Amino acid sequence: MAPPKKTTAGLQNPFLLLALASLFWSGNHVIGRAIAGHVPPVGISVARWLIPALVLTPFLWPQLKRDWPIMRANWRILLWLGLVGGALFTALQYVGLQYTTALNVSVLNSLVPVLIIAASGIMFQERVTLMQLGGIVLSSVGVLVILAQGTLDTLRQLSFNWGDLIILFNMAMFAIYAASLRLRPAMHWLSFMLVLAVISVVATFPFWVWEMANGITFQPTLLTVGAVIYVSIFPSILAYAAWNRGVELIGANRSGPFLHLIPIYTAIAGALLLGEVPRAHHAIGFALILAGVWLASVKPAPASA
Repeated sequence: MAPPKKTTAGLQNPFLLLALASLFWSGNHVIGRAIAGHVPPVGISVARWLIPALVLTPFLWPQLKRDWPIMRANWRILLWLGLVGGALFTALQYVGLQYTTALNVSVLNSLVPVLIIAASGIMFQERVTLMQLGGIVLSSVGVLVILAQGTLDTLRQLSFNWGDLIILFNMAMFAIYAASLRLRPAMHWLSFMLVLAVISVVATFPFWVWEMANGITFQPTLLTVGAVIYVSIFPSILAYAAWNRGVELIGANRSGPFLHLIPIYTAIAGALLLGEVPRAHHAIGFALILAGVWLASVKPAPASA
């Protein structure tokens, strides 16, 4: 009798995987804001990928040799995914967090599901169902309820700077990456993550050298050490692996609304770490977000004969 496959059951649950990816990326936003001014933005982006690459390479060498023919035959798409989803997205995220607020980042993050649908439509002519569109709208309304704190005046007072434009461009890059994941070659997921890490390091390293030449260096503090450890494990390897697998299982359009879970995680972290107690508008917004995520993730029924 074949042994049970309980250890891999989680890898087949796209909803759990996508929820975990949003959780890890939410922590990255909190860390990114906390270290602003203390850590070079491109430098920590390099560290975020360099450390996992150095740790994983010795263990993955046999698998890499097996995947090498696939990697060599598909080097163009791997380079594209590594530049857009690894190098550009991670570096610009930390750069943008130097200049913008958490509130504005949350507003712009809520645009990602729409941008994913737009990217899928433009690049691959993929259609969106009414149920998916309804889920995106519903979860977006939930995000706005939280951001508005129950009043429209809060939204009217939002102001955007060039740092917000960086984040907006970055959200578009992630949407293109998510839509392009369907082109990922059939290779071991750890091999793909290592390729993503190496491309990200090579592409961003020259800009880190420029940072150091201009006196923007890491500060030797516990916050710096903790930040580097966290971003090297959770929002890089684990979050990307969970997201990539989730998109593989249910597609980019249905995965996008799960990013609306990030404001929920951020609010919980604020309550636990900063003493910010959730209020009524948080509960209403959370309910709308969860309902929208569920609606958008429901698999469309097959057409009847």
